[in-house]
Amino acid sequence: MTQASDMRRSKTGLILTGGGARAAYQVGVIKAVRELLPMPERNPFHIVCGTSAGAINAAALAVFADNFDAGVQNLLEVWENFRAFHVYRSDPFGVVAKSAAHWLSAMLRVQRSGTISLLDSAPLADMLRRSLDLGRIQENIDSGAIYAVSITCSGYSSGQSVSFYQGGPGVVAWERTQRVGCATALRVEHLMASSALPLIFPAVKINREYFGDGSMRQISPISAALHLGADRVLVIGPGRQRIEPPRVRSDTYPTLAQIAGHALNSIFLDSLYVDIERLERINHTISLIPPDKAAGMPLRKVDVLVMSPSQQISRIATRYLSELPRSVRFMLRGMGAMNRNGSNLASYLLFERGFCRALIDLGYQDTMVRRAEMLEFLGAGH
Repeated sequence: MTQASDMRRSKTGLILTGGGARAAYQVGVIKAVRELLPMPERNPFHIVCGTSAGAINAAALAVFADNFDAGVQNLLEVWENFRAFHVYRSDPFGVVAKSAAHWLSAMLRVQRSGTISLLDSAPLADMLRRSLDLGRIQENIDSGAIYAVSITCSGYSSGQSVSFYQGGPGVVAWERTQRVGCATALRVEHLMASSALPLIFPAVKINREYFGDGSMRQISPISAALHLGADRVLVIGPGRQRIEPPRVRSDTYPTLAQIAGHALNSIFLDSLYVDIERLERINHTISLIPPDKAAGMPLRKVDVLVMSPSQQISRIATRYLSELPRSVRFMLRGMGAMNRNGSNLASYLLFERGFCRALIDLGYQDTMVRRAEMLEFLGAGH
């Protein structure tokens, strides 16, 4: 295939957003996609974009783009057997003593350098370096198994949302208000930065700037896939797309866990669904324009399918809080996160088998319920 024809080819994008342990839901959806494919070895996604924990899943799929079946199996083996200590230090010193010392020194301005975070994510970095050969991404791009991959991070100094990407011919770097696309060879540092939950995991220095979770300041989560050339996208989000707000009255002041969980939900959910609504409005506007008048317009119709949990993940999390290491439970209990009102925060850190498997099952079942929609979407990409 020539470079020109590759640029003109219709491209399907996969957008994996963030949410810590909640990203297990994505694996369930992808598992169902594999089952629905007539040829499960063939990668159905030309463009894969990941943010936060979704960046790790995106990178794994890109590494195995030459065999989608094997890539999905790899994700399942990891997520179905996750333990918290695979992601962050969960020993008493690593959770309580070290984090407390960092915060105290920061408040007293004793420590001018070094990381300041609630948890130490060094175990995750070690696991990624052992299990993912990121050099295979370029090999898969060169062979045509995948067209482009992007990992989005948030710059703490510049305030910009930066999508670091590797792509095929024709991909051009972009710059918009508060967001840019930067060509680079993706490394473990990009994955660690993108998944560094604010205040919980340490920021990561890339080039001249420290970066954190890519969902922060990400005002247009779908844009990276569109810049990379996608004309249809499957978006797998970490929370329910539309939920009726409960009418409740409370005279009890919110706990730290409630406030932190609310802040994290705002980071991971709000901008994504606002962006989806914006895309749907653009699609509707384009549909009203006669075909002869639409030629040459800078806008194009982008088909979008959104998969999001049919159940509240925070409620599922309450059933598995006891699986967390004792030291982590001790820390979360002090923040008010070991009950239903604070379980939103805990759900982001619940990298334990029971919870992850429950979310994988939920993602799988949600996709199979919408089997016809998914088959239509996948059929359009082949």
